[in-house]
Amino acid sequence: MSNEQSVPVVQIVNEAGRRRTFAVISHPDAGKSTTTEALALHARAITSAGAVHGQGARKGVTSDWMELERERGISVTSAALQFGYRGHVMNLVDTPGHADFSEDTYRVLAAVDCAIMLVDAAKGLEEQTRKLFAVCRHRGVPVITFINKWDRRGREALTLLEDIETHLGITPVPVVWPVGGAGDLRGLVQASDTEQMLRYTKVPGGTHAALEEVLTAEEATEREGEAWETALEELELALSSGPGYDQEAFEAGKISPVFFGSALSNIGVKLLLDAVVDLAPSPAARPLAKGGSREVTEEFSGLVFKIQANMDPAHRDRMAFVRVCSGVFERGMNVTRAASGRSFATKYAQTVFGAERTVVDTAYPGDVVGLINASALRVGDTLYTGKKAEFPALPAFAPEYFAVARPKDISRSKQFRKGVSQLDEEGVVQVLVSDRRGDQAPVMAAVGPMQFDVVLHRMEHEFSSPITLDRLSYKLARVTDPEGAAELAKARLTDAEVLVRRSDNALLALFADKWHLSAFQRAKPDILLQPLIATAD
Repeated sequence: MSNEQSVPVVQIVNEAGRRRTFAVISHPDAGKSTTTEALALHARAITSAGAVHGQGARKGVTSDWMELERERGISVTSAALQFGYRGHVMNLVDTPGHADFSEDTYRVLAAVDCAIMLVDAAKGLEEQTRKLFAVCRHRGVPVITFINKWDRRGREALTLLEDIETHLGITPVPVVWPVGGAGDLRGLVQASDTEQMLRYTKVPGGTHAALEEVLTAEEATEREGEAWETALEELELALSSGPGYDQEAFEAGKISPVFFGSALSNIGVKLLLDAVVDLAPSPAARPLAKGGSREVTEEFSGLVFKIQANMDPAHRDRMAFVRVCSGVFERGMNVTRAASGRSFATKYAQTVFGAERTVVDTAYPGDVVGLINASALRVGDTLYTGKKAEFPALPAFAPEYFAVARPKDISRSKQFRKGVSQLDEEGVVQVLVSDRRGDQAPVMAAVGPMQFDVVLHRMEHEFSSPITLDRLSYKLARVTDPEGAAELAKARLTDAEVLVRRSDNALLALFADKWHLSAFQRAKPDILLQPLIATAD
C-alpha cells in the first residue's frame, strides 16, 4: 500500500479537532476504574456499569480484562477505550491505580493530551496522586480535578481546594460545587449558572445514570434551604480567592478546573465528561527527540506506549498500542520503526474497547491503534512515514525490588525464556541478566512487589512455565558504565552487583541500601553512578 498521504490537510485538522485523548489517574481505591465505567456509561458506550458496591463485586468492569484484575478487583495494566460523545471521538486510556505499577502509568501519560485527577473526598491528596500529578506537570499534561465520593463522609470542600493549591502548587478553580457537605450530597451547582441547582436521585447499585432534576434558585432555596445557601457562599468564596477559569492557564498547567460528584452513583460524571469535550486540548504538535516538532498535519507518526500479550486467550497474540501523533494511519500501510530504520506493513490493526476489538481502517491524531503481532516493536518506539520522526524516549523508573527467577520445571525452559522475554518487552518488569547468573536465572527488577505477583501469574497461566522468585536484598539501582562495572567487580562487594538490563543493554549497579552506595561513592568518587527516574519523589 502506498504511504503517500491522500487525505486533505483540512480533513486531518478537523478530525484531530474532534479527538480528546485523556487518562484517569489516582491513588488506589479513589474510584478510578469506577469513574472510567461511569464516563463510558454517560457516553452511552455501555448500557450498564460493571462497578457495583465495592471491589469484591467488580467482576464486569469493562477496562479490567486481565484475569488477575478480575480476581483482585484492581487495575494492574492500562487499557484503551474509544467511544463517541457529542460528535467527538473520546480516547480514554485507563491506567493502573496501584503505586506498584507507576511505570505503566508514566508511559500512558506520554500518550495523552489531558488527565482527570481523582481525589477521594475523605482522604484528600494521597501519595500516589501527588506523584502522578508531578509526572503530568513534567510532561506538560493539563489536569482536570474530580473530587469523588462526595456521597460519603469526608473533608470540607474548601479545605480540599486549599490542600491542592498548597501541596501541588496549582490553583484549583471550581467549575461545579456540591450542595450539601460530604456524605450529604443534595445536588450540584455550576459556577457559570448559580440560578439553578442540579438535583439527583440515585439508581440502585449505580448501574445506570442517576436521574437528574433541574431546580430554579427559588425551588432550591425552598427544598434545600441552608444547604443551598451555604453552597452559594462557599462557591463565591472559592472563586473570589483565585484568578477564575482561563483556558490558556489551564493548558499551561497553572490552574485545574475542579468538579465534585460520585462516580459510583453516577452523579456529576456527565458534567465531567462535558468538561473533557469543552476544555481538554485536542492533539497538537509533539516535540521530537533531536529538537523541533511534528505537526499533526504532517505525514503519519505514532508512539508505541504499551505492549500487551495474550489479551485474547483464544489466540495468544501480542498487541502494540500506538498513539497516532500526526497524519493519517491507514491499515496495511508500510511504516518505519525509527530505532532500526526498518519498515513493516500494518496488516492487522484494531481499535480497542476493553477486551473487545474492532478492525480499524483509518485513524487520526489522538486515536489509539492496536497493532497485532508486530514483534519488532518495543515500548517507546516511534513509527513514521515520509520524513523521519523520533519522539523522546520513555525513561525507566528506578526499581526497588529484585528477585531471581527460575523455572520450576527445567523441561519447560523454552516456555520460560519466551515468557521472560515477553514480559521484558511489555515492560511488566525490568529484566536484568549477568554472565554469573546466566539466562536461566534472570533478575526481575520491579518498582513495587505486586509486579512480582503479575509475573508469577502470567508465567504460569499464559506461558505454562511456573517459576520461583527468590528475593534479593538490593534496594537501589544506578546506571553505570564499563569502568564502573569493572571497579565494582574488583571490589568484590557482597552488597553490590552489576547486571545488564536486557531491553537496552544498560549497566545497572545494584546496592543493598543508600549507606553502601555512599561508601562506594566516597571510595570511588569518579565512577559513574547515575540515578534513574526516582519513584519516591
